[in-house]
Amino acid sequence: MQVKPALFAAAMAFAGVGVHAQTQAPGLWEHSFTMKSDDGKMEKAMAEMQKQMAAMPAEQRRQMEAAMASRGVKMGAGGTSVKVCVTPEEAAKPPEMRSGAGNCTQKDMQRSGNTMKFKYECTQPPSTGEGEMTFISDKAYTGKTVMSSTDPSKPRQMTMEMQGKWLASDCGDVKPRAATSK
Repeated sequence: MQVKPALFAAAMAFAGVGVHAQTQAPGLWEHSFTMKSDDGKMEKAMAEMQKQMAAMPAEQRRQMEAAMASRGVKMGAGGTSVKVCVTPEEAAKPPEMRSGAGNCTQKDMQRSGNTMKFKYECTQPPSTGEGEMTFISDKAYTGKTVMSSTDPSKPRQMTMEMQGKWLASDCGDVKPRAATSK
């Protein structure tokens, strides 16, 4: 298993952490993020994937884009965005790290005003990280996370900058995520 794609998957798991601000508006949200790796290999792999998609026959590319869109995912030169449907029940819950992917657990969370700082540890892939989210309102946030691989044979670091914005009260075709119980 390569560490880079695994770190990418773990970072994706934390992309929606802003989804759970206590005063968050329920409805359709768009979470956008850009990632940078310490050695640039992840960015090269993402660029290559976009190049391969662009070279696909039109119908095949349309099918691939439709499959990603059906999951709320859109990839572009400026980063990746994911649409998420937040139910009123989810919006009412306090901020929590919610991640089934990457076997990640929250180690520390501190809130001060509209800012939340957190640390986490993942077992698959072995990694640690910390980040900060600033909730601009109940309909917007910004944040940054730095994740480091704890595999001594392949040390890696990745930085993810993210922002979220509320799009509408109606989620349309985007289905709510399965609730996680903690």
